[in-house]
Amino acid sequence: MQFTSEQRFDDGVLEREFTLGEIPGILWTPASASASAPVPLILLGHPPLGLRRMHPRLLGRARQAAADGFAAATIELPGSGDRPRMPAVEQARADMRRAMEAGEPVSDEIVDALVLPLVDAAVPEWQAALDALLAMPEIDGPVGYSGGVMSIGVRLTVVEPRIVAACLFAGSFVPRAMFEEARRITVPLHVLLQWDDEGNDRQTALDLFDAFGSEEKTLNANMGGHTGVPQFAGDAAGQFFARHLR
Repeated sequence: MQFTSEQRFDDGVLEREFTLGEIPGILWTPASASASAPVPLILLGHPPLGLRRMHPRLLGRARQAAADGFAAATIELPGSGDRPRMPAVEQARADMRRAMEAGEPVSDEIVDALVLPLVDAAVPEWQAALDALLAMPEIDGPVGYSGGVMSIGVRLTVVEPRIVAACLFAGSFVPRAMFEEARRITVPLHVLLQWDDEGNDRQTALDLFDAFGSEEKTLNANMGGHTGVPQFAGDAAGQFFARHLR
């Protein structure tokens, strides 16, 4: 991991951009983080729209995590930002848009082609980033995962034992194959669902929540579209991590 820039905000949060091989990422740490007082870490998931475009929303989430005493980090997803495109995923995305514009259902075949290659490529990269982040003296777990793509969060939570709690955002298409993986999740879960999310199949999200194997799982559902998550819902997610990462 090589840091390429840094900026400190007026609340003391330090933002550092980094590269991990060819993967760009960003790390935010609270002013309190030090080798003598390392802090837990929250991995910030996001849709494949590019870190530059997502930065304002990610920064807001990271500063809230820092206010709660946590470091936060994210990486650029495969095929996003300046990273090489994934042609099969690009074709599936175009097929999805055509179906939605025509008012047709998005088929399982399109969803699989759109999501599963991204999950397969992204999860090992998240694990490599986690290795590098936890090697830093000011970060010492435990680790939480927060955000989307929903299926990436599911797979990463299943295969990564260092993640002890996850807040998943129900706002993306979910392949049917992910339901079996969801049953293997046992860590505490907090799921955010926007009831009128125009890009999300509500019933699939509800069915997936039912499939999760965790004994402690909470569904926080609110009226509104994809970008209308109310502040109190974000606060509830922060309280969830405060319970499980401290």
